[in-house]
Amino acid sequence: MESLVVISFLLFCLAQTCYGDVLFSSLPRTLVVSASPLQGQVLKAEEDRITGKWGLNESFKASGVGIEYKNVKVSLCYAPVSQIDRGWRKTVDNLNKDKTCQFTIANGNYDASQTSQSFDWPIENDIPTATYFVRVYAYNSSGEEVGFGQTTDASKISNLFKIQGISGNQVSFDIASICFSAFSVVSFFGFLIMEKRKNKSPSEN
Repeated sequence: MESLVVISFLLFCLAQTCYGDVLFSSLPRTLVVSASPLQGQVLKAEEDRITGKWGLNESFKASGVGIEYKNVKVSLCYAPVSQIDRGWRKTVDNLNKDKTCQFTIANGNYDASQTSQSFDWPIENDIPTATYFVRVYAYNSSGEEVGFGQTTDASKISNLFKIQGISGNQVSFDIASICFSAFSVVSFFGFLIMEKRKNKSPSEN
């Protein structure tokens, strides 16, 4: 009897832990996604942009898939080659813990009347240098992922592109230049004030 209570308690805890968690492996690939970057293309942060479109795969419409879709999110996602030895970019089946897609390209309502919907995103200056692909998640009214689509294949090796981020050294150099310029201005005015005081000293004596 005691063992049954323990088992029931453990099952309850497990159920509580899993509640609300969505596994990527459980999601159907119901969306067709395309994006402007070509295979192997290198884009530059703050200079280039990514455009594309997504829509429900026609083969799923007859089965009623998409009825529960309420919102979508278009994301920029790390390719496996840029996740090696980088735990902060790690792919995890539990989407609450997954770090693959960290940058949002677009958010919006799911419009079932539209065959496809487009997005246009200027690459922001905080995007790090890495290899990427684009993924779109569909959400239900509870905010849970219920479907997806992406520009790459299941193994995430095709249709990948690279973004060249703004160099941290360049940013540091820019900051140093600004500080040096500010110091120079302050020094210049300080020198003028000192000279002015020196020139006044003899007349005061």
